[in-house]
Amino acid sequence: MAILPGPPPVEVHLKRSARSRRFSLRVSRLDGKVTLSMPARAREGEALAFLRGQEGWLRETLQAMPESAVQMVGIGSAIPVEGRMLTLAKGEGRRVRIEGDTLFVPGDPASAGARVAAWAKVLARDRLAEASTRYAGLVGRSYATLALRDTRSRWGSCSPDGRLMYSWRLILAPPAVLDYVAAHEVAHLVEMNHSPAYWAVVSRICPGWQVHRAWLHDQGQGLHRLRFQD
Repeated sequence: MAILPGPPPVEVHLKRSARSRRFSLRVSRLDGKVTLSMPARAREGEALAFLRGQEGWLRETLQAMPESAVQMVGIGSAIPVEGRMLTLAKGEGRRVRIEGDTLFVPGDPASAGARVAAWAKVLARDRLAEASTRYAGLVGRSYATLALRDTRSRWGSCSPDGRLMYSWRLILAPPAVLDYVAAHEVAHLVEMNHSPAYWAVVSRICPGWQVHRAWLHDQGQGLHRLRFQD
């Protein structure tokens, strides 16, 4: 990670790639995250020099983004959990807990967002493991592993050797949406493609999936705008 000094300083994530032949700078329109892609053997000093050369463009791009592009999560803010809006409040004890429409978060209020993210990831794993195992039973297959990531380009994936990956932010969506994504990925254990045969499997194990897919298309970007820590 690098910091572009100035008013204000800009956090830039450095990403080395064997496929990159040149430097490139990208600003996510979902949450304003700045990523500088660079060749695997490039020097960090070269990347910083490139960054300084693009400073004008970068600051103009960030300034043009709507303030609503990013919502910092902290005490007093409201976030969806399993599709239900909860307001964060200072809690006692050691555990994050839900009471009514309030999400009580113990500990230092400054780290409330990070604590909620950690709690949400555990909940996401439980829900996704249950759904994946249930659907795997319906198609008569088994998966190898289940991992969580904070992906922006996809909600889930299934590798040819049966490794499932999901975005942990699915726990913020309504339960039926999370359930659909699990069905979508598990169906790839049968058909590693998006052919009519594949969609027939999805329709058999998750009838009405179109509604949930449309929800992700219309509302999914909002889940990425929540930032749980600086």
